[in-house]
Amino acid sequence: MSVIVIEFITLDGIVSDPDGSDGTPAGGWAFRHGPASVAGDKFRLGPLLDDGVMLLGRTTWQLFSTLWPKRDDPFSTRMNAVPKLVATRTSADTAAWANSRILDGDLVATVKQEERDIVVAGSLSVVRTLMAADLIDEYRLLTFPTVLGTGRRLFPADGPSTHLDTVSVEQVGAAVLTRYRRP
Repeated sequence: MSVIVIEFITLDGIVSDPDGSDGTPAGGWAFRHGPASVAGDKFRLGPLLDDGVMLLGRTTWQLFSTLWPKRDDPFSTRMNAVPKLVATRTSADTAAWANSRILDGDLVATVKQEERDIVVAGSLSVVRTLMAADLIDEYRLLTFPTVLGTGRRLFPADGPSTHLDTVSVEQVGAAVLTRYRRP
């Protein structure tokens, strides 16, 4: 079992509001570069979506649940079919997106017990909890040639130091997909 975090990210490490759905002044920065950088399986998830599970925070899940069920291309079919765990302290109508269920119990304990690979998309609060518990095995970051200067960063200034190995680097449209794993 591996925990794989996927994020749209700017050159200065900002991950907040890449699509503009939060309505921040700088929001939508990832989508300004056109569909070649954001459409389809840009994170090279492939079989992970067939055999693994997605873990999403409530806010990310709610956004995704309004987008993915309306799509029917091959990647969207995989996204809709993958089992999805929703980490939330409130409720969510999981019927809005097939194969979704609210995570029962403690997030860290659930991740430690999961036998399948786990893909965490966006969901910064979930990512930070897993970082603190040292449970992240791989980061797949789609870095856009944008500097925002402000926003929520993937790696907080007061966070622990982390040493990773570079697995691959690939240009994807205007962005660069980098994969990093724990040594």
